[in-house]
Amino acid sequence: MNDSILATPINKSISILELISSGGTGGVIIMSLLALLSIVAVFILFERYSAIQKASKEDENFLKTIQNFVESKDIEAAKTLCKNTNSPISRMIEKGVNRIDKPMTDISSAIENQGKLEIYKMENNLANLATIAGAAPMIGFLGTVIGMIVAFHEMANAGGNIDVELLSKGIYTAMTTTVAGLIVGIIAYIAYNFLVSKVDKVVFMLEAKTTEFLDLLHINE
Repeated sequence: MNDSILATPINKSISILELISSGGTGGVIIMSLLALLSIVAVFILFERYSAIQKASKEDENFLKTIQNFVESKDIEAAKTLCKNTNSPISRMIEKGVNRIDKPMTDISSAIENQGKLEIYKMENNLANLATIAGAAPMIGFLGTVIGMIVAFHEMANAGGNIDVELLSKGIYTAMTTTVAGLIVGIIAYIAYNFLVSKVDKVVFMLEAKTTEFLDLLHINE
């Protein structure tokens, strides 16, 4: 019987917390920063989605009532209705109603300026989301570079006695930050494009409604 015993490799599992903590102070800082960015990205996604959904709600009765007031020359009632209605289209129409006795170019310009302000409000924090989408992978890669430097520094200090297990552990610990950075970046990128598409739909709706209002004023000149 052969006395030699074949050593079988032991598969060791390691938790995410162990990966983060084994990366040293630098790894903990990088992972904490990425966790913070992920929280900010998710917060912006839900907060902006809620705001954009609220702005996209159409009230057909509002425009019909405005049309009736304009046709009956009851401008004060139209102004009151606009003030009491909290929506982007009501604020844009209000600018037009306030200048109803002025030339159409002035009315159109006032509505357009208010429209730009409403779009700016809807796009609030979207630039920050885009920044997170671009910065998170780079921050993760920075953590990987730092981890690799530490791993090779340990190799240099070990001289000829290189611990392969220690080196491999340092490498996969360093790679964890890149994975985390990519995950955060992908989430932020998808969220950004999703919100931009929602804003574009609202902008199209606002343009259609304001054009309808301007046509109404032109008919009743």
